[in-house]
Amino acid sequence: MAALKVLIADDHEIVRKGLRAILEGQRDLEIVGEAEDGRQAVAMTKELNPQIVVLDLAMPSLNGLEATKQIMKARPQTKVLILTMQEADPLIRDVLDAGARGYILKTDAGRDLLTAVEALRRNKTFFTSKVAQMILEGFLKGDARPRDAQNPGDRLTARQREIVQLLAEGKSSKEVAVALGLSVKTAETHRANIMRKLDCHSVSEIVRYAIRNKIIEP
Repeated sequence: MAALKVLIADDHEIVRKGLRAILEGQRDLEIVGEAEDGRQAVAMTKELNPQIVVLDLAMPSLNGLEATKQIMKARPQTKVLILTMQEADPLIRDVLDAGARGYILKTDAGRDLLTAVEALRRNKTFFTSKVAQMILEGFLKGDARPRDAQNPGDRLTARQREIVQLLAEGKSSKEVAVALGLSVKTAETHRANIMRKLDCHSVSEIVRYAIRNKIIEP
């Protein structure tokens, strides 16, 4: 059987090394690369075409949720396994909606990582027990977030959410333009549209919005 190609994406080197140590002990797994942020994870997925991407949610430049969406668009056959400290119910549903096939907590990685990777290899899903219980409870209760009741920020485009993260991380319009391959004028237009849609009047308000909506960590 051919080795399963796995890409690891986490902005903490010590976490990447720990994940690699767990996975490299398996003869039928090959670590094809390590990404330090979400944007790099997307680029490396396109280049290396791994079968599984182990992806952290809270990463700089492009968070795990948006990275999952871009990976699924570019390589729909790739299976994304979310590995995170966050266990908020709405966030879990957002990630699953984006196309992730598994969700485990970092505190459970030592116990569950190999089992999760094997499940995804067999075209199954895998969720840490606590997360699985939250998903079940959410299903039994029904989705408490009707689409027509979403706040304006929920209607941001994928590109606008990327820009919100970059602005919240302190990037200037010029730096946003360079990161996304846009003209400075286009980046400034996006920024103005975002601030109007979110009713934000300063970058500090964008930062608060990004923290409140789990786009960045405080």
